[in-house]
Amino acid sequence: MTLAVKSRLIAAIAFPLLLLHGTPSRAATPDPQQMGHVAISGTLEITQLDHISIQSVGKGPAVFLIPGLASPRAVWDGVVADLAKTHRVYLVEVHGFAGGDIKGNDKAGLLDGIAADLNGFIIANKIKNPAIAGHSMGGLLAMMMGARYPQSTGSVLVIDSLPFFSLLFGPTATVEGAKPFAEQARARTLATPVPTEPVTTDPGGIWSNTPAGRIKVANWSAKADPRVSAQAVYEVMTTDLRPELAKVTAKPFTVLYATGAGPQAKQLWELAYAGSPATLVPIADSWHFIMLDQPAAFEQALNAFLGPK
Repeated sequence: MTLAVKSRLIAAIAFPLLLLHGTPSRAATPDPQQMGHVAISGTLEITQLDHISIQSVGKGPAVFLIPGLASPRAVWDGVVADLAKTHRVYLVEVHGFAGGDIKGNDKAGLLDGIAADLNGFIIANKIKNPAIAGHSMGGLLAMMMGARYPQSTGSVLVIDSLPFFSLLFGPTATVEGAKPFAEQARARTLATPVPTEPVTTDPGGIWSNTPAGRIKVANWSAKADPRVSAQAVYEVMTTDLRPELAKVTAKPFTVLYATGAGPQAKQLWELAYAGSPATLVPIADSWHFIMLDQPAAFEQALNAFLGPK
């Protein structure tokens, strides 16, 4: 894989927040547009946990939707209204990723804490065999649930996420070798200037293949508290779930991946998931935010994963 391709993939998968950050004071009152407010029939309920909040709506089989790094639950706006007609939808949001109180999410153990919150919520509410879908960092969390809390995970859908992000630096990457780069990423995240105005022009980058998509992602990232983003990016870069993937007994275990990087994307994803029970599904003509770039294809893949209604 060329250096240029690696750089583009790194930017796409983990670092929109390195360009734009929100400020806790500016977003102390959550923006309604970031709270998953779409045309949904039914009563919205929100549960506050230690590391996350969970907004639930609809009736039917349970499906959890976990957004990625520096992203709010509004990532799922394109599918949640239809999904809530046939499912009980649980929209997860990490404290600090849409402004507001970060509740200690700048401390070590963020990913483990989120997974424990999800497991506790599922057990407390006696939710049987939930589907757990996650984008980017959310995909890593979905795999953690499948590997570490199989009793609370009915099926797993990963959307453009690797089981070890730092494979982007090379096929022989290790957690120890990634730590210096992860420390640099954490420091850079904390040092990035905070924007004072909404993004209205195309910031560039390859998080989405359209200007509108890139502007939307940039504004989502601008709402995230840099302290939480910094801790999250460090943990994402130093978490290697490959040795645990064999423990994922949930079925189906599906991985959607973007093909914007060309043939190199297929090579990377096949290497990362080699020997695992995952089924890989490419989504053509998309970058990291597949749900923005190819909404019809994404919805089709999501419905195929969830099975007959």
